[in-house]
Amino acid sequence: MSDEANLSRRHFLTVATSVAGGVGVVITATPFVASFKPSARAQALGGPVQVDIGKLEEGAMVRVVWRGRPVWVLRRSADMVARLKAMPDSLFKDAASEISLQPAFAKNQVRALKDDVLVVEGVCTHLGCAPTERFAPADPELGADWAGGFYCPCHGSRFDLAGRVLAGTSPAPTNLPVPPYRFVGDNLVLIGEDTGGAA
Repeated sequence: MSDEANLSRRHFLTVATSVAGGVGVVITATPFVASFKPSARAQALGGPVQVDIGKLEEGAMVRVVWRGRPVWVLRRSADMVARLKAMPDSLFKDAASEISLQPAFAKNQVRALKDDVLVVEGVCTHLGCAPTERFAPADPELGADWAGGFYCPCHGSRFDLAGRVLAGTSPAPTNLPVPPYRFVGDNLVLIGEDTGGAA
């Protein structure tokens, strides 16, 4: 065999071995690279959550989970909104939601895009307990001046019907957080996306 034929054969074997090695590396690396991508379950946990409020009655609340945290959607009645708006700012630690980071639309008296729909995380800002709904005014346990809202049974924090923490006896330092959300039409709330208004 001539030197020229040996050189061509070596060149062919070198190229074939390099291509086969490259293909082997790609095949071997593919599962490792794919493992860096979040699972469908992890993506779903971080993704937006849709809540249909079309059949949610006034004074009723629905609970969902977004990013592993409980989120409450309350359909406030006209009476609830009136009681909420009648409360003076001096009753609250942070009436305008300035202390903690909140969406811009939550920095008002109702802390919501629409007066009749409240969307808040259902975790007390004191030590993470779950407040209970105590929507009836003048609750015998909470006093004649109670206008309705949420009460944390762990350490007594009190929040109004907008999730604002009451000053005085409440150990919670801040209001219940308002997650980013928006409306898709009149009856669908999309929690986890914030366009600042209705879509």
